[in-house]
Amino acid sequence: MAKKSSIEKEKKRQQLVEKYAEERRQLREKGDWASLSRLPKNSNATRLHNRCKITGRSRGYMRRFGLSRIAFREMALQGLIPGVTKSSW
Repeated sequence: MAKKSSIEKEKKRQQLVEKYAEERRQLREKGDWASLSRLPKNSNATRLHNRCKITGRSRGYMRRFGLSRIAFREMALQGLIPGVTKSSW
């Protein structure tokens, strides 16, 4: 389980990105780099990092499901993810 502080920090970054997205787009189109550099650093979308919805783990993230590999495996084996079955050959 990830620390609560890192999960909350990521949520705060996400809110900042959403808040300043339109303003950043307009400044980029104008080419006003000075004004763009005055915006908060965490309002840039490149600062976001994908995290597991359940555990908050940042590594081994599976985009399609929004889960880390560990949480995905546990849920798949319990049959909680529709359409996912354990393969065998």
